[in-house]
Amino acid sequence: MILLVDLCCRDGSLSRDEFVAPVERLLGRLGVMSVTRHYTAVGAPEIESADAVILCGTALMDTGYLERPELFRWLLSFERPVLGISSGMMALAAAFGSGTEPCREIGMADVRVLAPDPLFAGQEEFSAYTVHDCAVQVPGEFVALAASDRCVQAIRHRSLPLYGVLFHPEVRNEWVIERFCGLAGRQSP
Repeated sequence: MILLVDLCCRDGSLSRDEFVAPVERLLGRLGVMSVTRHYTAVGAPEIESADAVILCGTALMDTGYLERPELFRWLLSFERPVLGISSGMMALAAAFGSGTEPCREIGMADVRVLAPDPLFAGQEEFSAYTVHDCAVQVPGEFVALAASDRCVQAIRHRSLPLYGVLFHPEVRNEWVIERFCGLAGRQSP
């Protein structure tokens, strides 16, 4: 079971339809079981029962999750696969003590792969949909996997299966989520 973490300003917000529901639908089409919880409601039972976690994106103005990094400290010892999407990448980096820096990108961006990884195997460059006001300062425990001309677009922890992507794969690059599910042992990539 994949735990989807909703980072929207409040449980049940309209942003959920734009940023969480597409990931839920994609996982459903892939036959992957998932459960969705708002970030303020994630507790030990959800964390312990999850085979993997996807931290979903949210609207530009929804930044409350960044003010509560303690709610994501469980990621420091979570040894199963995690994919942070856009805001989810920022929450992942914040859990490891890293911040953000201004970098506005809205629309399509050319992304080039910087380091080999199964998540991007066979890809050297691809177009991706972005909608963010900030970029992540890559935590020391992470390596940059991909970048646009403006900022780092993907990171991976050096020893744990923790990934972050700043772009929105649920919009134009569903293969990223499919491959993540394969890495998580939920389906073949």
